[in-house]
Amino acid sequence: MGGAVLVAIAASIGNLLQGWDNATIAGAVLYIKKEFNLQSEPLIEGLIVAMSLFGATVVTTFSGAAADSIGRRPMLIASAVLYFVSGLVMLWAPSVYVLLLARLIDGLGIGLAVTLVPLYISETAPTDIRGLLNTLPQFSGSGGMFLSYCMVFGMSLLPKPDWRIMLGVLSIPSLIYLALTVFYLPESPRWLVSKGRMAEAKRVLQMLRGREDVSGEMALLVEGLGVGKDTRIEEYIIGPDDELADEGLAPDPEKIKLYGPEEGLSWVARPVRGQSALGSAYGLISQHGSMVSQGKPLVDPVVTLFGSVHEKMPEIMGSMRSTLFPNFGSMFSVAEQQQAKADWDAESQREGDEYASDHGGDDIEDSLQSPLISRQATSVEGKEIAAPHGSIMGAVGRSSGLMQGGEAVSSMGIGGGWQLAWKWTEREGADGQKEGGFQRIYLHEEGVQGNRGSILSLPGGDVPPGGEFVQAAALVSQPALYSKELLEQRAAGPAMVHPSEAVAKGPKWAELFEPGVKHALFVGIGIQILQQFAGINGVLYYTPQILEQAGVGVLLSNIGLSSSSASILISALTTLLMLPSIGIAMRLVDMSGRRFLLLATIPILIVALIILVVVNIVDMGTMVHAALSTISVIVYFCFFVMGFGPIPNILCAEIFPTTVRGICIAICALTFWIGDIIVTYTLPVMLNAIGLAGVFGIYAVVCILALVFVYMKVPETKGMPLEVITEFFSVGAKQARESRED
Repeated sequence: MGGAVLVAIAASIGNLLQGWDNATIAGAVLYIKKEFNLQSEPLIEGLIVAMSLFGATVVTTFSGAAADSIGRRPMLIASAVLYFVSGLVMLWAPSVYVLLLARLIDGLGIGLAVTLVPLYISETAPTDIRGLLNTLPQFSGSGGMFLSYCMVFGMSLLPKPDWRIMLGVLSIPSLIYLALTVFYLPESPRWLVSKGRMAEAKRVLQMLRGREDVSGEMALLVEGLGVGKDTRIEEYIIGPDDELADEGLAPDPEKIKLYGPEEGLSWVARPVRGQSALGSAYGLISQHGSMVSQGKPLVDPVVTLFGSVHEKMPEIMGSMRSTLFPNFGSMFSVAEQQQAKADWDAESQREGDEYASDHGGDDIEDSLQSPLISRQATSVEGKEIAAPHGSIMGAVGRSSGLMQGGEAVSSMGIGGGWQLAWKWTEREGADGQKEGGFQRIYLHEEGVQGNRGSILSLPGGDVPPGGEFVQAAALVSQPALYSKELLEQRAAGPAMVHPSEAVAKGPKWAELFEPGVKHALFVGIGIQILQQFAGINGVLYYTPQILEQAGVGVLLSNIGLSSSSASILISALTTLLMLPSIGIAMRLVDMSGRRFLLLATIPILIVALIILVVVNIVDMGTMVHAALSTISVIVYFCFFVMGFGPIPNILCAEIFPTTVRGICIAICALTFWIGDIIVTYTLPVMLNAIGLAGVFGIYAVVCILALVFVYMKVPETKGMPLEVITEFFSVGAKQARESRED
């Protein structure tokens, strides 16, 4: 995964530049005021600092739609160019008005980076380390602030500090960022698939994953083009086909046939009948029970659903996967498939005249004419359906696994224990003729207790004890590119046509009104609003004032530092303390989870803010006041950057469908910038009206509201493929709507 890690590090330099700029202007404005005599013009002084906020807000309004239309990479290149130009203009800046223009240009670059870097990293990162890599922007931003504070502090010690050099230095790292975006960063593979540029997407994935065979993830990306509609949860028992037949069970028209990696070895999935055996939300929803009424009061159905995914499996299941199904490479274990892969390659060469190999290289360009999975005959309930020429995805082949994915293996694994499959269903139409179609299935093995050597004995006697069976929950929905017209073309699988022929150009605005997308937008916008009003900007901007009141600034002045140098040094030390805290968050975000970090850190923010309220009201003596204020500010910063700092952006980059992800994350980012402006400009007014104690009291109340919101509305998304996350939001929105109707 080294390619994905390096790409994420390179992309996060855009956030390093943002942090660098924020810290530099905080120090440089002290000297700008003196040169332009702005002591009596607070409006101009405020505009110099805030002009970048206005620029970021403006560019955010259209950045999402532009990113969905022309790509993520061009927008990151534009961000780097804007950073570079603004640095040069600030280095020149003969007047305050030119400086304001430069700050506006700088804000445009900041807006693009803050909005699109988390989105870009989410779309390129592997599922199991997506949270870690998406915490990099927070780390690099704080690192940029620390480096900039160190530079500004050093320059403040000079006889005549030059603010133009302080600000103009930005052009040097921005030039490095520009070179990386132009020559190193690839386009997002998910965006490339959405535009039908399949061969290019495959090459990018191969670079990011460090392996040749990425067919499984390619199929997942194709399926991610659709917004989940009428998604439902079902339960299946998966086992060897011959064993089910040997037990004399009646034929089941709903069974799904799955093919293993070895010749003649296959499995079937049968729906669970009767009472559910799952002790989770899966069971509640799949057995016509109301998950809402049986869950925790007032907790969002989406939260309950996601929670059921992350329930710990019994330890026995780990050994069963390796002992019961040593060759079950197509489902819940990994099997070596060197021979199958060799057979595939040999067949590709033999039939080169009929099919263009997808290993071919540049001559394929974007009109990929070979199937990603298999071009062999597909068996659907005993029917042989030939995969047509030009199909992207045939269904399962006889000797190939369900999907050619993983490192020298054949596996349907798409991350987080999920598997991707399809099933064929038939029903009788109005004219009496049978109508059939494919349905996409995301399968997840359930941890049901059982005896060693036997997965389970289900209630109702559906499956006899002693057999080798796995119980799985399934998210079932319509494939992304399935249509009736495809059936009439005698297509053999769900994603049968080139995406460019089926996906509408540009953003699909109507999808913003799909229940699952609206539900996700509510969560994203809500968490961004609460993050801004939780007080980070108030505490950040007024750290020097808070600590000076506590006596720390006077202490530093007594050792020979000017008040300006002392305040800059205090800010630098505080920023330095954030870095190990962000490092802890990077370690925990994919282990303990996003929701856990929020629920664990927000209460500490509340306590720190309450202490700041108390020490500003009660006279505790100089030493106690200084110690409690300093400790509270440091604790607030450290725990904020562990949870409420990075996680809202991580969540917003994960919970939206591919086709509208850019638009949705831009809406959330616009909320972020508007909240930032409101908090920044109301602080002086609030300080005059209610003082520091009152301001911190309001922040504490907001943090309490945030804790309640996270507990009731924010789900845990760790370790789940982006495409599965959006399906769960669709199911949860459907359940919430049904509960309101009841």
